[in-house]
Amino acid sequence: MTRAGEQKSTSLTLVLMVASAAIGGTLQYGYNLAIMNAPTTYIQTFINETFWERWNIQLEDYQVTLVWTIIVSIFSLGGLAGALIAGPMTIRFGRKKCLLLNNIFLMSAALLALTSRTARSFEMIIISRVLVGINAGISMNVQPMYFGESAPKHLRGAISLSSAVFTAFGVVLGQVVGLREILGSEPCWQYLLASNAIPGLIQLMTLPWFPESPRYLLIDRGDKVACINALRRLRGCEVQSTELDEILQEQAETKGMRPSRPWELFTDQSVRWQLISVIIISSAMQLCGNDSIYFYASYVFKEAGISDDMIQYVTIGTGTCEFTACIMCNLLIERKGRRFMLMGGFILMTVWAVVFTIALSFERYISWMSYLSMGCIFTYILSFGMGPAGVTGIIPTEIFNQTARPAAYMIAGSMMWINLFIIGMIFPFLVSELREYCFVPFGVVCLLSALYIGMFLPETKGKSLSVITREFYQLNFKNQDKHVESQTHAQYQLGEVCLSTAL
Repeated sequence: MTRAGEQKSTSLTLVLMVASAAIGGTLQYGYNLAIMNAPTTYIQTFINETFWERWNIQLEDYQVTLVWTIIVSIFSLGGLAGALIAGPMTIRFGRKKCLLLNNIFLMSAALLALTSRTARSFEMIIISRVLVGINAGISMNVQPMYFGESAPKHLRGAISLSSAVFTAFGVVLGQVVGLREILGSEPCWQYLLASNAIPGLIQLMTLPWFPESPRYLLIDRGDKVACINALRRLRGCEVQSTELDEILQEQAETKGMRPSRPWELFTDQSVRWQLISVIIISSAMQLCGNDSIYFYASYVFKEAGISDDMIQYVTIGTGTCEFTACIMCNLLIERKGRRFMLMGGFILMTVWAVVFTIALSFERYISWMSYLSMGCIFTYILSFGMGPAGVTGIIPTEIFNQTARPAAYMIAGSMMWINLFIIGMIFPFLVSELREYCFVPFGVVCLLSALYIGMFLPETKGKSLSVITREFYQLNFKNQDKHVESQTHAQYQLGEVCLSTAL
């Protein structure tokens, strides 16, 4: 096969695998966030009617809002549960089978949502949202791991970043499907909530045709033949010895080690700075306020003079911004690197948070300031999509070894979902108490995150796991005797030479 033919085959296999896994994976996270906006008033009316039919009770507005808040927020708690069980599932079943089994939660959720109206049960909607959250929590952890372990080193960042691209696409798709002209009308809201089953069915029909993660096959299962076959299918050509050497080296370094448990990482000095980095970056992804700005968008658009009938169409532009930015980040990440994209995204978000605050402060006195506020919403989302939205999911794959990676993703996912729940609960109070200064805390988070990344996070672009581990070694053991460091470095080199010679 010619080089051009090999590259074409490689690209085709990887693209199809990515599309299959992501359509039923991270796309569901964005989609299930977006579809809850359109049927808000219809479901609230349904809740009120249900209480009246059952107990002859007319709920107050705040009581209806409370039940609705539970329906929306319970998604985050389900996501937290999904993140916690994702690690053990990937260890026991593997990355691909875990994604397939994950559809059990999705299909059950879709069935409950579809029949909730006929059953006159808002409790079924709550349970459905919990199950959908579990599905999203698992896929948000397992999919980047699957992609990062299956992609060649020079495409690892771009392939892993496609998880964020599909998340953003899910937001846009959910906003479009939620239009009144499609499924966002009063007679169709139960079909809108159950429509997430369609991407799941597509994944169930296509993903079984693709191979398991090569690293999982060799390092976790010890099946070298299956690993080589998986690499051959994913690359479309014979396996390069250098790539197999790298996987064998990681296998040798983790030989005899069982998979780490999340709490063990907190006491392991050798991964101290890796863990700190994952916790800070995963938390900042939610604490930066990007998801909250979607809720604030309708208010700003209304203040800018956009009619209520048109706001739903303009809001689609917010999701389109993030989708476009994630695609741009996908194209740039292998050129500019992870550190540059992350730090640049947070710095830009800090700038736009300041401008947004100024615009909100003066919009009562200067008429065109409301349009500046509207522009800040789009630029803030664009900056988020250009860095934190996608790169955050790549980091645990590249800075942890095979035994620690599932536990690291459990911790990263838990931080993301916990902070999403916290922000969702406190954001209305931030708006009411801080008013035009409500985005000042988000700007501070973005600035501190950018400073941490610039000072402590090494660049991982195009580097093997052993090289990245050595760089973190200097942070984790910087006060140890130089002799120990040089001895460890020599052991790494000896291990590399022995593995190459053994082949």
